[in-house]
Amino acid sequence: MATLVQQPAPDFKTMAVSGKLFKEIKLKDYEGKWLVLFFYPLDFTFVCPTEITAFSDRIKDFQGVQTEVLGCSIDSQFTHLAWINTPRKEGGLGDINYPLLADISKKIATDYGILTEGGVALRGLFLINPKGKVVYSVVHDLGVGRNVDEILRIVKAFQHIEKTGEVCPANWTEGKKTMKADPIKSKEYFSTAA
Repeated sequence: MATLVQQPAPDFKTMAVSGKLFKEIKLKDYEGKWLVLFFYPLDFTFVCPTEITAFSDRIKDFQGVQTEVLGCSIDSQFTHLAWINTPRKEGGLGDINYPLLADISKKIATDYGILTEGGVALRGLFLINPKGKVVYSVVHDLGVGRNVDEILRIVKAFQHIEKTGEVCPANWTEGKKTMKADPIKSKEYFSTAA
């Protein structure tokens, strides 16, 4: 499957758990906003709750840079709610500060190209800009969780690019120098980077 980067994010409309309530959520609800959409394999598993709670614990950091977060798996909203109602110390989620999408039809995972032959989602993460285009995606196998600090760094880098038109070199973090994407003007960065 071709990459989704630089393409419109595949549309969706599905049920979700938001807080402890069921709610229909559509991609269109996030028009004009930055959105981190991440997929995880299954509820009541092992690595997944560590990621879901890590994003939840840092939601104010994402919202502080005008970015919303959605989690998604092939489970139902009922299973999501049962997992939320399970305490963290027992492998549950406890309260979560963003919605978890239900994808029991597996259409969303299929549309985003991350459904395995076994019928679960890979660990896919997509950053969607306010224009509805995917600007970043990373997909990897099931056994390793994602780093929330790195996702925040990526969000800030893409926001910086959109705001300034400059590009971010390797290992860029907020406040560090960027460069102009020009063969002559980029030398300003290179002359001070050594």
